Amino acid sequence: MIQVLTVVRNAEGAAMGQPQPAKLPVGDVVASQSTAQHQDAVEVDAGVGVWESSPGVFRRHLKNREFSHIVSGWCVFTPDGGEPVELRAGDAVLFPANCEGVWDIRETLRKTYVLF
Repeated sequence: MIQVLTVVRNAEGAAMGQPQPAKLPVGDVVASQSTAQHQDAVEVDAGVGVWESSPGVFRRHLKNREFSHIVSGWCVFTPDGGEPVELRAGDAVLFPANCEGVWDIRETLRKTYVLF
């Protein structure tokens, strides 16, 4: 059987797509978000790519588990019922399925992600 690798290249320099406003903003500053290199890896039921958000506060609500590596910027993520977690360039994080909470992006954040 041939194995197919799904690769994200040069995440730090990837040209991002058209920014869109955050879907669930909190407060007056509405973050703009975009993605690059999104690929569906159907054979392993996952999606990978690069995501970026400008500063702002908004709710996170995804059904999938997500593994992310922070490429640049920093933020504080507060999971519902949990303690705030500061994330900076070089950090990696695993979000469990159905993880909800609040993103507080303090400096434009870019991350690679795997949704599965």
